[in-house]
Amino acid sequence: MKHDRIDDMVKGWFVGAFAPTAFATDACEVGVKRYEAGAHEGRHMHKIATEITMIAEGRVRMCGQEFERGDIITIEPGEATDFTALTDVITVVVKVPGALDDKYALDEG
Repeated sequence: MKHDRIDDMVKGWFVGAFAPTAFATDACEVGVKRYEAGAHEGRHMHKIATEITMIAEGRVRMCGQEFERGDIITIEPGEATDFTALTDVITVVVKVPGALDDKYALDEG
């Protein structure tokens, strides 16, 4: 048995081809992300990975729409999204395949 702590991981990512990680693989990336109300990530896209975000707690705005606890949002490669935490938020994020350096910032316009 191996034991890790999420607090030892970088920005909540705990499965993927990076270090530290609880499980090293390039097949996918998995993270539990925590955001305070008002936190924002600018518009971006992935060219390779599909990104699946499940809202575990709270409310967010992505792609101009509001989502809440229990919603699952799938962003396909080439599809742009942004992210704003409308409340304190916990998300579970899966990226398939794992693709380091696959986040491309886009103009906010």
